[in-house]
Amino acid sequence: MHSYLVGQSKVNITFFRENCGMMGYGRHFHYMQGVETQHYVRTYIFAEAGQKVAIVCAEFCFSTDNLKLAIVEALQAQAPNAGWQDANIMILGQHTHSTAGGYSQYPVYNFTTPGFQADVFAHYRDKLVESVLAADANLRRATLAFHAGEFDKAAEVCFNRSLPAYNQNPEVVDKVSHKNRHLAADRMMRLLRIDDAETGTPLGLINWFGVHTTSVSNRHRKVCFDNKGYAAEELEEQLNTDSDEVLTAFMQEACGDISPNFKWNRLRGTYSGKHKDDYESAAYNGHLQAEKAKEIFEKANTEGLKVEGGIDFGQFYADMTFNAIAPKYTKGAENQYTGQGTMGLSFLEGTTDGRGMSKVFGRILKAAFYPVHRLEILAARMSKDKEKAEKQIQHQLAQRPKAMAVNLSLGAVVGTTRPDKLVIPSIFDPILKYMKLMKTVDGSPVPAPWGPERLPLQLIIIGQLAFAGIPAEITTIAGQRLRKTILDVLKQRGVAELILCPYANSYSGYITTPEEYRVQMYEGGHTIFGQWTLPAYQMQFEKLAQQMLEPADRRAPLGVEPFVLPAEKYWHRFADDSIQVL
Repeated sequence: MHSYLVGQSKVNITFFRENCGMMGYGRHFHYMQGVETQHYVRTYIFAEAGQKVAIVCAEFCFSTDNLKLAIVEALQAQAPNAGWQDANIMILGQHTHSTAGGYSQYPVYNFTTPGFQADVFAHYRDKLVESVLAADANLRRATLAFHAGEFDKAAEVCFNRSLPAYNQNPEVVDKVSHKNRHLAADRMMRLLRIDDAETGTPLGLINWFGVHTTSVSNRHRKVCFDNKGYAAEELEEQLNTDSDEVLTAFMQEACGDISPNFKWNRLRGTYSGKHKDDYESAAYNGHLQAEKAKEIFEKANTEGLKVEGGIDFGQFYADMTFNAIAPKYTKGAENQYTGQGTMGLSFLEGTTDGRGMSKVFGRILKAAFYPVHRLEILAARMSKDKEKAEKQIQHQLAQRPKAMAVNLSLGAVVGTTRPDKLVIPSIFDPILKYMKLMKTVDGSPVPAPWGPERLPLQLIIIGQLAFAGIPAEITTIAGQRLRKTILDVLKQRGVAELILCPYANSYSGYITTPEEYRVQMYEGGHTIFGQWTLPAYQMQFEKLAQQMLEPADRRAPLGVEPFVLPAEKYWHRFADDSIQVL
């Protein structure tokens, strides 16, 4: 039976500092006041015939590109002969929202921390480096088996939270009712089992299943690994023996529109889990995932795919702004483009897992937005700078019908690069107050872009399996389309299964289908490059997949250089030290 060299490690990455802002919900009041559970990173290294890759599974919200690049730099310094590079390391977040924030180079994801938190960044960098080094020092011969299984329809594990958008997709022939929203999801769990090649004893597993790690609401201010962490803890307790520690990583798949919450809570104005206590709900959801993972794990060696074949990897950075979209992805429409990274009002208003700004404030902004957008198009058409005018029109058309709130590429709020001059009162939402102060840090401008534009797209191949590292969160139907695009190419080199790996290496909001985008629910509002975001990802991943059909020495470099902002230019704090998040 084919075997690989496999190394594993588990490292505690819990970070706690009183009043440190947390990542995920994006609310000014969501800050640390205690620790409910520890957090871990589980690293798996796979090597064969001189090639090796690392899949790093961390219990935090998501990776950022500056964190990933710092980890690679540290690994190359500490283990210069180990062969580590940006392309053969995939860093995945399981997306708990009850975890430290402030470690991105981009200010938009540091609004509520507030600013870049150097101690959080250094902690995650050092712990993830430690985990890769430990796994690399623990290589042994192991066999791999892949298997998948679907949750029973009655399992209260995942629910589509944006049905009006989901039902717009042509793939949804019979429109799904609110009562059956649990069926508007990919209920398949995919699992990779790892066994010692000599003894046959289990060593570990990684599974991928799409459900948001938001069982614990933003009312709670304790660090918690949420439902997927509870699942990992439960299954490890069941599988561990005195002689070996079996590592179980629970990672995300296509979960952009999928929630664990299904009971309407009138007092909160949001949905919640099975129990009144959020931590009990998280443990309950985790228990369902652990049970399913154990069932698949136990069948993997007898019913699953025996993994055999070589290891390969590829990655490039794609500038996702102003991509010209091939007509095959636009139903034949020509001259369609992505736009500049822009957040919409529907995103800022929040979702069923956690409300955002007030609806009153939202209505006021909507009334102001559309005249601004029309004036911007009119001004572009009258401009003497034809190239700039064309870009502006492309951007506006790409983003329609989004009520554009924050242009991350320009560092603009409601159409102005001077948000401090906005006449909209900050009293409506504290985040607006912070945005107004974004243009100065110690008297200097906060550099744009405020969010990522150059994004790492990654493919890892292990035998007949391929793993697509997606720097975003992708909805159910968008995931189906992207999976088909990549797999149609990689089948030509023997790949049988493709696993979507969101929250990989960086983060750029959501990927919805064009049909979902046009409804402008929460996910569409955070699909920052506009209605053709998914087709742009399909085209770029197809380009990478096509390249991987060629021998490694014949692959020409793709893409652009990653955007690296010097640390001294990060937005560290407000110019006005009297401004506090709490």
